[in-house]
Amino acid sequence: MSEELSVVPVLTGTQTVSAQLARASAKVAGFLEVGLQGAANTERAYTSDLKSYVAFCAQHELQAVPADVDTLTEYVAHLASEKPAPTAGENLKKQKGQQPLTGPHALATIKRHLAAIRKAHQLAGHRLPATLDALNIVMEGIARTLGKRQDQAPAFTVEELKQAIRCLDLETSAGLRDRALLLLGFAGAFRRSELVGLNIEQLEFTERALLVHLAKSKTNQYGAVEDKAIFYAPNADYCPVRCLRAWLNLVGRTSGPLFVKIPRAASGQLAVPSDKRLSDISINKLVQKRLGSDYSAHSLRVSFVTVAVLNGQSHKAIKNQTKQKTDAMIERYTQLNNVVAYNAAQALGL
Repeated sequence: MSEELSVVPVLTGTQTVSAQLARASAKVAGFLEVGLQGAANTERAYTSDLKSYVAFCAQHELQAVPADVDTLTEYVAHLASEKPAPTAGENLKKQKGQQPLTGPHALATIKRHLAAIRKAHQLAGHRLPATLDALNIVMEGIARTLGKRQDQAPAFTVEELKQAIRCLDLETSAGLRDRALLLLGFAGAFRRSELVGLNIEQLEFTERALLVHLAKSKTNQYGAVEDKAIFYAPNADYCPVRCLRAWLNLVGRTSGPLFVKIPRAASGQLAVPSDKRLSDISINKLVQKRLGSDYSAHSLRVSFVTVAVLNGQSHKAIKNQTKQKTDAMIERYTQLNNVVAYNAAQALGL
């Protein structure tokens, strides 16, 4: 299985391309490698998925690349039946005597595994089998068995966000940073990968709004600059633009990472922010610390969509900020599932 294993590290972006790409000219190989890259989080997930796939094939004496339909159907059925390996959080629950979550892989995870396998085939110069009817039927069966609804980060209300802001100690560097990050993340419907990657030079303050220039995102892999507009709020305590300026005044730089780590300061002193960028894990922990353990960094984006829909905003206006491509994604993000709070039956005029 040495050939199959060789496709795994290629997707990390830090290794050389496969032998096939190496045989191409330098220009061609360069374009091919960039064309097979994606968002950093996606690449890490793909690498993990491919290791799982290669191990499965080795265990069952199947050929990983190129794969036939039987191999793929066996693998997705395996994922739909197998319990995923426990996460660090689930192991902690087990140590505390709590019942960790168990069950098969989520439908979205299985689809991601297939996407990783498809990319590995591309990189090795192979196509997946042309006739995938059997695979599609199996996937439909898995969808019906597992349910098509994906787990979604919960949405918070604007009042919950304001309460979290009120609880911050704004005499500390961490308080100023976290206020700016929470308000910007919510008002801009940012993904955590986008918040991690933001640099100060991407910010343009205008009289009407702050413009954030994004050169690349999960749905924009081609480097075309996309703008997000962040507007002033009447109350300065909850204004994302003015709160971001307060954070920048503390940072004291005009370039480099926007949201950074903060070292410990001597008692009674305001800690000077470092120039070390926050990680996506750090941002997730930050949101959970300030808003509660039920939430995640993705809640910033989900909450924007939910609040915007409740306030009567059009899908087009929402997509201008989220950069989502389809209305279906907005429907998936909108969390209006409370049958009592959100129900047309209460407005029938009876």
